[in-house]
Amino acid sequence: MTRNLRHETILALIAGKEIETQEELCDELAARGFLVTQATVSRDVKDLRLIKVRGMEKRFRYACVRENEGGLSDKMRALFCTCAVAIRPVGNLVVVKTLPGSGANAGVVIDELAYREVAGSIAGDDTVLLICETAEDAKSVAERLNAIVRT
Repeated sequence: MTRNLRHETILALIAGKEIETQEELCDELAARGFLVTQATVSRDVKDLRLIKVRGMEKRFRYACVRENEGGLSDKMRALFCTCAVAIRPVGNLVVVKTLPGSGANAGVVIDELAYREVAGSIAGDDTVLLICETAEDAKSVAERLNAIVRT
């Protein structure tokens, strides 16, 4: 199976359950048909920029740096907060209204977040349109973007 598919599976696994060790991750991947070594998982953890955060059930768990928007630099966060005026889901889309001339800037920040729920984006002068797979994904993305603006 391909590396990209394995990476997608790892991200889905850590989003769905608390995985504390690389060995646990190897076991979960094996259960899904990926026969990998701990060394491969170690490289995957590095490639995906996974970090360990406190867990609810376990002491620690793997998480994606971008899971809580921690992957944004202070400068990028400030840029987004400055230019975003309104964020709302519309069906499976998210409309981000910005100050005039700031659509591209907001789009760059959103692209940097690399939300897996976002299939694509289009940035205009004062609007960014995000295309998501489902309405639930759009609602989740809009909530996460609004949380960035509120911080």
